Amino acid sequence: FMSGIRHHSPVFHVIICSSNERSVHMQTFFIDRMATPVGELVLIADEQDRLRAIDWTEHEARLMKLLTTHYRADRFQLVDKTNPGGLTEVMQRYFSGELDVIDRLPVMTAGTEFQRSVWQQLRQIPCGEIITYGELAKRIGRPTASRAVGMANGSNPISIVVPCHRVIGSQGALTGYAGGVQRKQWLLKHEGYLQNELL
Repeated sequence: FMSGIRHHSPVFHVIICSSNERSVHMQTFFIDRMATPVGELVLIADEQDRLRAIDWTEHEARLMKLLTTHYRADRFQLVDKTNPGGLTEVMQRYFSGELDVIDRLPVMTAGTEFQRSVWQQLRQIPCGEIITYGELAKRIGRPTASRAVGMANGSNPISIVVPCHRVIGSQGALTGYAGGVQRKQWLLKHEGYLQNELL
């Protein structure tokens, strides 16, 4: 496993690779970064223009560890690319107020079958609405698994687009968002939920 210092360059630059030897089966993922009102985002897409991951820059090490765990059977390399598949531009539109543009973004995740069932259900939560971890557990047919659902929620690799920030604690607490409570609060306000609620 190798990692390099990121450089902003007009040419593609391999910044991470799970092996020194390139394989015909090695996947190429593209990485880009963008500023938002609440910090810099890291976006990772595949060659089919599907989002593989989104996280905040200060959590990049955690994101890379997660990707390596998910894709170690299929080695991958990350390559710098501006606006891969137009995805960065779409995320900029979301932060500019076009909230529904993320609903149609194609995503692809690894993870366990249980995790993927949780993440798929997250995308069914409409913008501007929230549910509890207990309700999310019911929706996937595992009503007693709210704790496991919370862990899967926290392991979601595609922040915002797979909207784990729309899940709250049973007493309405804004807990459990890996990007931090302040960002969760900002996102919910941005989407209209907190406008006349907690703020």
